[in-house]
Amino acid sequence: MKQLTEKCLNIIQPRPEISHKGTFGRVVLIGGNAQYGGAIIMSAEACVRAGAGLVTVITDSVNHTALHARLPEVMVVDWYDEQQIDDVFATADVCLIGPGLGLEKHSQELLAFVLAHQSKQWLVIDGSAITLLANTTFTLTVPEQTVFTPHQMEWQRLSNLPMNQQNQQTNQQAQQQLQATVVLKSHRTEIYHHTGIYQNPLGNPGMATGGMGDTLAGILAGFLAQFPKELATIQAAVYLHSYIGDQLAKNRYVVLPTEISAALPFWMNYFANA
Repeated sequence: MKQLTEKCLNIIQPRPEISHKGTFGRVVLIGGNAQYGGAIIMSAEACVRAGAGLVTVITDSVNHTALHARLPEVMVVDWYDEQQIDDVFATADVCLIGPGLGLEKHSQELLAFVLAHQSKQWLVIDGSAITLLANTTFTLTVPEQTVFTPHQMEWQRLSNLPMNQQNQQTNQQAQQQLQATVVLKSHRTEIYHHTGIYQNPLGNPGMATGGMGDTLAGILAGFLAQFPKELATIQAAVYLHSYIGDQLAKNRYVVLPTEISAALPFWMNYFANA
């Protein structure tokens, strides 16, 4: 097992002088049922502030007003509008599905659509989408372009490994069966990849707050949209998320996910020019 270090943030470089919003990728985020709209909003905020060029959120219509009020930078699609969903997904570089998605029939249908239509897109599967997959037989179209971001209970469902049997060896074996990258969230998040196991040494108890995983998933999607689509970018997203959390925790008892998102542009500028 290797530990991540600050060197992994070297992928964050100054933006090219000649660029436009399309230069930094197109991301589609799918989630937020009528009960859990906050989850997809937090993911979208993280994605935008992480620097994704164009962000579209596919969500239940009850979330549209709140989303527009908080993030006028994003576009929104009703998650019952099949034609718009098809059009938007076809142009995406990265898709994040799962935050606040829920376990309803329509949530399952949206996930099935994504799995059936993934081609060039990188896919980040989080939250409810992991639980849905754990309860079905599924095949990943492009596993090498897929990243799972489970917490330990979601990983138990997906891998069939009880929490007391989850260790580096068993987790790596399960990852090899999936063939996708696994970002296993915990107090010391570990990344399981076909090249090995990588542990994030950062993070603190103040980050044990609802929405922290949604925020990490949004950062990951934003990074994959604009930086090289490879393991190093996944590592950088995981590390920076906790790095900012640790900086905030120096004078905060609790670190809010939205505070991490708000600090992203500052710290990305800092490391881009270090």
